[in-house]
Amino acid sequence: MKILADILSATIVFTVPLLLVALSGMFSERSGVVNIALEGIMVVGALFSCLFLRALDAAGWGATHPQTGVLLAILVAGATGALFSLLLAFASIHLKADQTIGGTALNMLAPALAITVTWAIQGQGQTTILIPTWVRITQANFGIEVKDTFLQNLVFKSLYLTTLLAALFLVVTIIVLYKTIFGLRLRSCGEHPQAADSVGVNVYRMRYAGVFISGFLGGIGGMAYTVAAGSGFQSSVAGYGFLALAVMIFGNWKPLNILGASLFFALFKIIGSYSGSIPFLPDFSNVKSSEYIYLMLPYIVTMIVLVLTSKKSRAPKAEGIPYDKGQR
Repeated sequence: MKILADILSATIVFTVPLLLVALSGMFSERSGVVNIALEGIMVVGALFSCLFLRALDAAGWGATHPQTGVLLAILVAGATGALFSLLLAFASIHLKADQTIGGTALNMLAPALAITVTWAIQGQGQTTILIPTWVRITQANFGIEVKDTFLQNLVFKSLYLTTLLAALFLVVTIIVLYKTIFGLRLRSCGEHPQAADSVGVNVYRMRYAGVFISGFLGGIGGMAYTVAAGSGFQSSVAGYGFLALAVMIFGNWKPLNILGASLFFALFKIIGSYSGSIPFLPDFSNVKSSEYIYLMLPYIVTMIVLVLTSKKSRAPKAEGIPYDKGQR
């Protein structure tokens, strides 16, 4: 039962960054801008939030106000991710540059920036930013006696403030996207921007807003991945931004579908990580470097699922197409 609780707990904590970043990409693409730069946005958000947590820990403030410090770090991650995404917005919307190339350029820029900043602060060769232990929410935060039970292992094994906020962001996303005028206008700009413009919607402003929200959620997703991985920030998010793109496509650009897809892919990642502890899985002991077989599992499943479901996916009609006011 303990291993089951560990697997379920780890699945939830790795679902969070996938969910946040896939929702991030959804906001951008619903507005009409393809956001390939999710990987880079995650790296930037993780970089500055981890540096902020490191500063709080060095000052001794974080240990006395742990979750307030985490909340501030989340805001730092969101703000830096949003600012970084404005580079994509400016190139794609204002300059009408190719959105895929712009996103790829930002993905290449972010790790280099992370390494440069990390070395400048910590010293050359010091590429890992360690995360303070007080970031995790424990039984002590609620005054609960620590017991080795299924429920406590499930809830408190890997509980972070990002997990709780992800659930809140999902609910807010559904309400904003389908129950508000802003959401209607955002979706219209991704489907038929000329029609939206004809009724007074500022397409440029809505697309900037979509990319800005995308950057905000993507930056938080970068921090969520880093605390989930647990080993500190190392100028990389291990391809999670690209995996989130696959989750978004598999989820057909719809929030609840994206939640299901996030859980699905996260489960396979955890099965890969816990493969040695699951008795009914073959161990491939006679295969050289067999430990990598299960680690490849989530990415193999991603390719198979995309092949099987790509024909049914329906992207916003105007995504990736720069808007021209003179075109009808």
